[in-house]
Amino acid sequence: MLPNHDDRPLHQHTAFELLGGETPVRLLVDRFYDLMDLEPDYAALRAVHPPTLESARDKLFWFLCGWLGGPDLYVQRFGHPRLRARHLPYPIGIRERDQWLACMAQAMRDCEVPEPLQPRLAQAFAQTADWMRNVGGA
Repeated sequence: MLPNHDDRPLHQHTAFELLGGETPVRLLVDRFYDLMDLEPDYAALRAVHPPTLESARDKLFWFLCGWLGGPDLYVQRFGHPRLRARHLPYPIGIRERDQWLACMAQAMRDCEVPEPLQPRLAQAFAQTADWMRNVGGA
């Protein structure tokens, strides 16, 4: 879904706009967590999450809305994300980082995120996911 409500070039739209707003972001988040629950390839990632994922689903949705350039739903509820600090209690190493990225890449494909946007998001996700690592070496 690419915006067609104005004449701005695509590069002037936020990722949130290019995705199509809150509904597609929610679908992406839900697919991400569904895959994490279903796919054995994401077992290490799933293991660092609580038994139920409802709170994680909501928080990632709220965070991604703002991170992608839409409404700051997370900030409105909790203040500054302090992303790394909030994840320090969970062991995140290379394996968890790589599984997170693979799971999100699969979710983006499954949700048919527009092709020009997928590499842009994948790069941004990779930088953030690597910054979240708190165990293991380089």
